Amino acid sequence: MVFKRRNPRSYAQVVRDFVYPRGGIRRSVQYVLHRMRRLPDQPHRIARGIFAGTFVNFPPVFGLQMLSAAALAWVIRGNIVAALLATFISNPLTTPFIAMLCLKLGHWMLGIEAPMTFMTVYAAFTEAGLQLWHNFSAMFTGELAHWDKLENFFWFIFWPYTVGSILPGLAASAAGYYLTLPLINAYQKLRATRLREGAARRHALKSRLPGRRGAEKSASTGDDDAPGTP
Repeated sequence: MVFKRRNPRSYAQVVRDFVYPRGGIRRSVQYVLHRMRRLPDQPHRIARGIFAGTFVNFPPVFGLQMLSAAALAWVIRGNIVAALLATFISNPLTTPFIAMLCLKLGHWMLGIEAPMTFMTVYAAFTEAGLQLWHNFSAMFTGELAHWDKLENFFWFIFWPYTVGSILPGLAASAAGYYLTLPLINAYQKLRATRLREGAARRHALKSRLPGRRGAEKSASTGDDDAPGTP
């Protein structure tokens, strides 16, 4: 294969690169910003895409963030590529903090009093996942399905997470929209000016080339010699 790696990565390397990219977080952020600046679209459409991609980082739509970002960007007529790039705000380093913020805010808004730490949330996700797998396998083994862990997960984790994610998601996406719109607009104008100046320099250089070639040709053929010179 043309694009096959010469030295295939191990599973540990895949997980490590997913959590912490090989080039570093700073390089990854610079790459995403570079791609956003060079998107061939109108600034307000790119900013709308960033709005959509930033918002979907907050609700619990794990595994469906890119699809949700593309759908929301299409609904609000934003740039879909910008929306997909903005989903990288949510990553294994930032997701736990976003989740805790949304969960605590959701519990406060719904009046739920329950201990909320990283370990309790992790345990709730683990128990719900195990019970979901058990219920799925029960369809083929005839075992009795249980729903208590999933019910508790919905009412104490998923629903408060969803409710608490709306306000932070809107605030972050609105900030992203109003911050990036003037920056993208200014960058596109600056880039267009540089392209026009470069085109003008190339045109001026080409316009001088025929005169130089003519002078070199006349010098080589002896056009400057006096009449009658052998």
